[in-house]
Amino acid sequence: MSKSKLHTPICDMFGIKYPIFSAGMGGIVSPSGPELAAAVSEAGGLGVVGGAFVPPEELRRWILQIREMTDKPFGVDTLIPFSVTQGNLENPIKLDVNLPKEHEEFVEQFAEKYDLGDLPEADIPIFDPVFIKEQLEAVLDMKVPVYVAGIGDPGYLIKRAKELDLDMKIGVVVGAVRHAEKSLSNGVDFVVAQGHDGGGHNSIVGTMALIPQVVDEVKGKIPVLGAGSIMDGRQMVAALALGAQGVWCGSAFLATHEARITKGQKEMLIRTKETGTALSKYFTGKRARVIDGLFVEEAAKSGLPTLPMHQQLTMTDRIMRAADAQGRVDVNPGVAGQGVGMINEIRPAADVVNALAAHATEILEQGILQSL
Repeated sequence: MSKSKLHTPICDMFGIKYPIFSAGMGGIVSPSGPELAAAVSEAGGLGVVGGAFVPPEELRRWILQIREMTDKPFGVDTLIPFSVTQGNLENPIKLDVNLPKEHEEFVEQFAEKYDLGDLPEADIPIFDPVFIKEQLEAVLDMKVPVYVAGIGDPGYLIKRAKELDLDMKIGVVVGAVRHAEKSLSNGVDFVVAQGHDGGGHNSIVGTMALIPQVVDEVKGKIPVLGAGSIMDGRQMVAALALGAQGVWCGSAFLATHEARITKGQKEMLIRTKETGTALSKYFTGKRARVIDGLFVEEAAKSGLPTLPMHQQLTMTDRIMRAADAQGRVDVNPGVAGQGVGMINEIRPAADVVNALAAHATEILEQGILQSL
């Protein structure tokens, strides 16, 4: 039987039917839990859990849960912030997460103004270098097929995987050509080129401009996945035309039954239009695209300087936990890319995979101009 037009070399590399990856979206509550990852993999794509804040032992349980739900390949995404590791997990530093006085006052005043009650203590484990190392060791121990560093350098994992003779594919999300160049030299198996359009941490470069430049930089030595609010088959075909071998989709999988966000946040995705997102450093300390909400708006008006990631996330975490406990989507509407305006319903993740694949295949088989 001949292969479909949607089949790319990355399908053979990962043993998957479609070159469609669900992004490993992590956070206070990870949208990309085991249910979403397993559903995407079972449907023929490759599901990736967002393990950024997940304790190592719970991450092990997640991996076991995925394996109970599917025998297909899957992946794990975590963060390896340079501010924590300094490029060397064997000799990391411990960060002080205490906030400056004016930022602490802002948090307290915000909570009072919007009636959030007593705020919980922040719980950001990724700023403990021991936590990061134990997460990576859990990934190794569980022989996870695919690992992706959402932020940072996975060099430690690459070294350990070789020492253990593991057949593990290791990738990294990049937002600039220089990041792709460094990742290639460090020995990653693939990169995800995520453009300015995408939700969460992204690039200063637009998706359509970034993908081909990253493709040109790696010169076919490793495959590239295109990312940045890729929501339907038209955008998937565009990414493939730019040289990507597959797509890494986050926002497209947020409004699914399996995504671990609240019903209110899923409904917010349906209501939000393409202009309803904002780029802000106030959310994590790094540039991130989020749905417009009261916290980001008030922080921007305050004139406070953004803090390094370990402090800014500590500040945000307290407010977001309190907001989530009360179902306050006005304070924490969630994260999404500019393609959010294309979300019209909440549906099963398998339907998203199948719709993407069918639409892209139709365009490729009929010809782009005839399909528009």
